[in-house]
Amino acid sequence: MALTFWSSRDAPGFKLLFYLTVMYGLMSILVHRRIYMKFVDPLGADAPPDRFSEARAVEHVRVLAQDIGIRQEGSPGLREAAGYIKSQLETFKERAGPKLRVEVEESTVAGSFNMMFLGHSISFGYRNHTNVVARISSVDSQETDPSLLVNGHFDSPLGSPGAGDCGSCVASMLELARLIVDADWMPPRPIIFLFNGAEELFMLGSHGFMTTNRWRDSIGAFINVEASGTGGPDLVCQSGPSSWPSLVYAESAIYPMAHSAAQDVFPSFPGDTDYRIFSQDYGNIPGLDIIFLLGGYFYHTSYDTVDRLLPGSVQARGDNLFSLVKAFTTSSMLRNAHEREHIGSTGSDERAVFFDYLSWILIYYPRRVAMVLHCVPVGIFFIMPFLLHLLSSGSRSWFAIVRDFVKGTMLHSAGVILGVLFPVVFSILRLLFSNYAMNWFATPYLAFIMFIPSSVVGVLIPSIVWGNFPLSQEISNLKLSKEALFDEARFWGAFGFYSLVTLAYLFAGLSGGFVTFMLSTGMLLSWISFSLAIRSRSRYSLWSIVAFVIPLIPCLTYSVYFNGFLVQFLIEKMGMMGSLPPPYGFFVPDIIVAAVTGLATGWCVGPLIPICGRWLAKSSILLFLVHLTVLTMAVSSQLFPYSRDAPKRVVLQHTFFTAGGNQVLDSSYDLGVVDSNPLPFLFKYAPEVAKEMHISPDFSFDAANLSDRENWMGIFPVTFLFSRSLNFPAPSEGILKHHQVFPHLSAYKSQSSGNSFRRIYLEFSLGSLNEVWVTVLNITGPLSGWSLADEVLPAPESVKGGPSSYICRLSGYSNENWTFWLEASSSMDLRVDVHVVDQHLVDAAAKLKSLFPDWVDVTAYSNYMSTYIF
Repeated sequence: MALTFWSSRDAPGFKLLFYLTVMYGLMSILVHRRIYMKFVDPLGADAPPDRFSEARAVEHVRVLAQDIGIRQEGSPGLREAAGYIKSQLETFKERAGPKLRVEVEESTVAGSFNMMFLGHSISFGYRNHTNVVARISSVDSQETDPSLLVNGHFDSPLGSPGAGDCGSCVASMLELARLIVDADWMPPRPIIFLFNGAEELFMLGSHGFMTTNRWRDSIGAFINVEASGTGGPDLVCQSGPSSWPSLVYAESAIYPMAHSAAQDVFPSFPGDTDYRIFSQDYGNIPGLDIIFLLGGYFYHTSYDTVDRLLPGSVQARGDNLFSLVKAFTTSSMLRNAHEREHIGSTGSDERAVFFDYLSWILIYYPRRVAMVLHCVPVGIFFIMPFLLHLLSSGSRSWFAIVRDFVKGTMLHSAGVILGVLFPVVFSILRLLFSNYAMNWFATPYLAFIMFIPSSVVGVLIPSIVWGNFPLSQEISNLKLSKEALFDEARFWGAFGFYSLVTLAYLFAGLSGGFVTFMLSTGMLLSWISFSLAIRSRSRYSLWSIVAFVIPLIPCLTYSVYFNGFLVQFLIEKMGMMGSLPPPYGFFVPDIIVAAVTGLATGWCVGPLIPICGRWLAKSSILLFLVHLTVLTMAVSSQLFPYSRDAPKRVVLQHTFFTAGGNQVLDSSYDLGVVDSNPLPFLFKYAPEVAKEMHISPDFSFDAANLSDRENWMGIFPVTFLFSRSLNFPAPSEGILKHHQVFPHLSAYKSQSSGNSFRRIYLEFSLGSLNEVWVTVLNITGPLSGWSLADEVLPAPESVKGGPSSYICRLSGYSNENWTFWLEASSSMDLRVDVHVVDQHLVDAAAKLKSLFPDWVDVTAYSNYMSTYIF
C-alpha cells in the first residue's frame, strides 16, 4: 500500500507550513548574521589613530597567544606576557600629551582568603602573582578622584594559548588605552586598567588588587571584560549591584548586546569571573560583566588560537568599550568608596530589565516600571471576559467566557509542555539505537533539524484535541459562529499563558520576563489585525492568516534571536558540562539540548498556533513532521560527534605517589572526560592510545580500575565534573631524570596542651619543580584552626560520605618554602594529603598525549601526591 502524506484538502496546510518555514528561515539567516557579527566591519591596521582597530588589537593577541603561547602560573610565558603588556603601556606613556598623565606599575600581590566556588568551600593562599596596572588621567586629577576600572586577565588556562580567554580581552584593553592617549579626548575622571595575572586560579589577581592596591578605594565603577569563547555577541551577563551601570550601557553602547535574563541563568553555569570580586566579595562596586559567549568549543582548550577569533567581535567590543568609558567617566553617579559609604547607594539596588533587539537598539526600564508594565497583559487577560460580556449586551455569560479562556490556557500550556516532551522522547529513542551520544555536537544545525519538527508536532497536538473540548458558551444564543468562538478561546488562552509566565518571572524576582511580555504584546496587535481582516475576508482565507502573522514578525524575530543564541551557546557548552555515571548519564546531554530546543520552539512558534493551528493540525502534516524527525535522526546517528572544530575534552593526569623528598612509591595515569561519551568510546575511536596503554578492543568499565576522586584533588573542585574516571599503571623511571627532589611537607615544631590541644608548625617545599601551577592541601582529622586564610577555617568538605576535610590551594613561585601551622582539638591524627600540579610531562606521558587524534583536546599535567600523618 502506498503511503501518502496529504490529500487535496491538506494542500492549504502544507502551503502555510511552507510559507512559515520560509519566513523562519529568513529570520534565522538574519539572526545568524547578527550573532556571528557579520554586520560589523573590522578596521584594519591603517585605521585612523582616533578609531579602535580590530587588526591592531589582534596583533596583540597574536603576540600573547602565538609568539608567547601558554601563560599559566608557573610557565615562563606568564612573565613574558606581563613584560609585553608593560612595555606597550610604557610606549603609550611616552606618546601622551602634556595634559595627560599616564602611570604604569607592575605589582606583585599576595594574600589568603576563603571562597565558595561551584558550591564547594576552598581556602586560598597565594604569593608573587603579577598585576600590571595603568592609570590614565588629566594632570590635574587627584589620587582620590572617583575612577573607572577596566579589568581583564592575561593568564590562560592549563594547556591553552588563551587567544579568546583572555588574550582578546587584554588586546582590547591595550588598544583602548592607546586610543585614549592618541584620541583628542581628555578623560574627565581617571581610568584604571588592571591587567591581572591570576584569574584562572580563581580570581586571585583581582583579589590582590582589591586588598593591596593604592587606587582601590577610588574606584566608582568597573567594566570586567571576559571570554567564554572566541567571539560573537559581547554580552552583558551581569550588572550591579545597583542598576545605573546597565542604564549607562543602554544609553552609550554602539552595538548593544545585553539581556538582563542572563543574570538569571549565569549562576547555573560552572564558572565565575572577576566581576564577583569587585561587585560582591571585596568592594560592592557597581559594574558590568561583559563576556564573549560564542566559540565555546575552544574555551579552555589548546584550540583557543588567534585564527579562531570571530571577525568583527573585537571591533564591536572596542567600539562599545570606548563609548562606555566616555559615559562612565562623565556620569554623576561615579563615586569613590568614601562617597558611596556616606552618600548612600548609587541608584536603585533592584535589577532593571534590559535587552537588545538584534544589536540595533537596547530597551531598558527599571524594575518599578516592570512591576506595572509586566502586569498589564495579565490584567487584560482577566478583564476581557467582562468586556466581551458588556459588548454583547449581556448575551454572553462572563463566567462561560472565563471557562473557555481557561480551557484555552490549559491546552496551550499542554502544547508547550508536549513541545518539550516530544523532542526528549525522540532523543531517548535515538540513543537506544545509537553507539554514542551528542551526534549533533560538531554539526549543531542537526539539533535544530532533529528537534524542531518533533517539537512542532507536540505543540500542534492540542489543536487536534481541541475539538473534543466543548465550549462553555451556548452557541445557539449567540450571533457568533462556533469557529469564531473557538478562535477567540484559543487566542486568549495562549495570550493568558504568556501573560502568566511574564507575571511569574516578575514575582520570582527574575529579569527575563521581557521575552514573553513581547510575545503577549505582539499577540494583541495581531488579534486586532486579524479581527479587522475577517470583517472583509473569510475567517479561513490566506489574507486573514497574513493579517495575523505580520504584526507578530518583529516579536517572533526577536524570539528566534534570543532562543537561537541560547540553543547554540548550550550546544557548544555541552562538551564541558560534566559527565554523569552510566547508564543514565549517557542520555543527559541529548535530553537537555532536546528539551531546551523544544522550549525555544514553543516560544518561537507558539504565538501563531491559536490561528494557524487549525490549518496545520492535520494528521498528514504531523505525519510528515514525524517522518522528517526520524529521517534527520537516522542521518545524525551516522555522524561522528567530534571534530577539530568541536573537540572532545580529555584530562590526562600523570600521578606520582611520593614519600619524603626523594622516593617514588608508584605512578599511574588517571584519565577523565567531561561529557557523556565515556572513556570506552574514546579507546574505541583512538586505537593508538588504547594500544599504548595495553587496552583490549573489548574494554569495559567492569574490568577497569576506577580512579579515586581523591587522586584528582589537584584540580579540585573541577573534578566533580568527572564520573568514572579510570586509573592505569604508568612508568615512573623517567621522572628521576628531571627532578632530584620532590615536593615534601615536614614538621619543624610542635606545641601541646594536655590532650585537647596541639599546634604543629609545618614547612612545605616544592623540591626541584619549577613549573608548578598549584598545590592543594587536603586536611582531615580534628582540625580546629590554622594560620592559612587569615586563620579562618572554611566550611568542611566531604566526598562520598567520607570524613570531613579542609581544602587549601597554594600558588605562586618563590625560592622560599611555605610555612604555616595547624591546630588539632584532640590527640587523634591529622592527615595532610598534598597534591602538586606541575605542567612538565615526562617523555612517556608526552608521547601518550601525542597519540590522541586531533578531534580530542587533551589537558595533560603531572600530579605529585603524598600523604603525611601528624
